[in-house]
Amino acid sequence: MSKVLLLTGATGLIGRHTIAPLLASHCQIHAVTRRPLAHLPDHTALTWHQAALLDPIQIGPLLANVRPTHLLPLAWSVETGKFWSSATNLAWVEASLRLLRTFVSHGGTRVVGAGTCAEYAWNLPECCTPQTPLQPATLYGTAKLALWHMVELFAETHPFSAAWGRIFSPYGPNEQPPRLVAATIRALLCGQEAHCSHGRQVRDFLYAADVAAAFVALLDAPVTGALDIASGEGLRVADLVTEIADQIGRPDLVRLGTLPAPALDPPRLVGDTTRLTCEVGWKPQFTRADALAQTITWWRHHL
Repeated sequence: MSKVLLLTGATGLIGRHTIAPLLASHCQIHAVTRRPLAHLPDHTALTWHQAALLDPIQIGPLLANVRPTHLLPLAWSVETGKFWSSATNLAWVEASLRLLRTFVSHGGTRVVGAGTCAEYAWNLPECCTPQTPLQPATLYGTAKLALWHMVELFAETHPFSAAWGRIFSPYGPNEQPPRLVAATIRALLCGQEAHCSHGRQVRDFLYAADVAAAFVALLDAPVTGALDIASGEGLRVADLVTEIADQIGRPDLVRLGTLPAPALDPPRLVGDTTRLTCEVGWKPQFTRADALAQTITWWRHHL
């Protein structure tokens, strides 16, 4: 196999969905997780490693042994409600740079990092467009943007190529329970009221499996620089919640306007998928109806 990939965040919302398309692309995968190595997918081309990426002692020996050609670092601490301003963001910048330096020193040639729509300025009526400035309002967005700037400049003087996918609003199985889609589904399946803000915010929702597939496509494409990982279509939060309720058959339990809108809540966050479509040649494979149905089914079995 020509590609040897190191994947971090392999058991996260997006990372777990990258396994299948990576195996289909004939890639030898070395997947890193901090969790105990039990009940994980098994394949002859997939090797699991348990490691704490924030621990500098564990990274060097791992990469010296694996010597990956490609790096897909998806790991980051994103605990709902806390990650926006957490000092852990600074630790992840440090750990990510250490991982990158070690990767390049062992002959790595291709890096695709995971960014965020929080890197954009959110105080504009139309976000995001190619003209939207990069002006994050949170420590999380600032950390991600600073990391990308350093990766991009490092690539100019070292023999590897780098791309950066800015993720918008992913959802799917294994999502953290407090997040919008998961919280709505869980409440309705339990016969409880699903509380929400006014719901007029427009977001770019994309199924986690599609997000993962986009990253795998970007990994294999001769594309550098930053681009949005999104559907390119805006949807009101209220409409998404209503669609979930209709699938479950409990629209009577939806309570819009009972929760305050989050601070710094932008009115519109929709990605620009021009580069993803035209240069990478990728588009979503799941309809929203199918993606929500699969997510609801997963929660039925895991409540």
